[in-house]
Amino acid sequence: MLRRDFLKVISILGFSLIFKIKEVKAEKGGKTMAFVEYKPINFKEVRPQLWQMDGISQKTMDEHIKLYEGYVAKYNECMKLLENLSDEEYNKANATYSLIRSIKVDITRAIGGIKNHELYFGHLGGKGGKPEGKLLEQIERDFGSYDRFLKELKATAMAARGWAWVAYDYNFKRLFIAIGDEQNTFPIWNATPILGIDVFEHAYFIDYGTARAKYLEAFFNNVDWKVVEKSFESLKL
Repeated sequence: MLRRDFLKVISILGFSLIFKIKEVKAEKGGKTMAFVEYKPINFKEVRPQLWQMDGISQKTMDEHIKLYEGYVAKYNECMKLLENLSDEEYNKANATYSLIRSIKVDITRAIGGIKNHELYFGHLGGKGGKPEGKLLEQIERDFGSYDRFLKELKATAMAARGWAWVAYDYNFKRLFIAIGDEQNTFPIWNATPILGIDVFEHAYFIDYGTARAKYLEAFFNNVDWKVVEKSFESLKL
């Protein structure tokens, strides 16, 4: 088969995300499929303030970035497996166990791990405070007040086993606070997360042990609401 590599750059949340696109031309039929080799964002370069936060240590950030990079590696591994999957394996597809089932389940966890962490790292390293402008107006419209919103968000983060998200739902035309117990359990279709809080223990255990509430205070002291506001204002409402 014929292979061709080239680079594509897109911008999300102000970061340039670099993809290595590998076109794979099938020997029969002449159709082309593309495997996208994803490159992790170098957060030390684009957001060095993540290593200068009060309450979230450099050690935590170093270990957390390693986990994020692991999700990127596993995504690429899953994509390579799909690229090379044989007709025999496709024909063995089975809901109890099959290679295609394992890959399809595991790749969603890898993709979730990538997207969740890029959202999370992308809006940390700020000065806390509270949002302003259109985002604050939307919060007050949907939750009654910022204090009411914050109370629900913190409680959701305490109740979650993995993530808490703030997302805008295009059908209901409002913000929701959603809970997730895994990287791949964002539960709402046709909605865009604008803020994510990682509450897996790896996000805080080095600094706070089991004291998640103290970690959440540190998170809100370091959130960059300007980034969250920009994400909200970029939505096509």
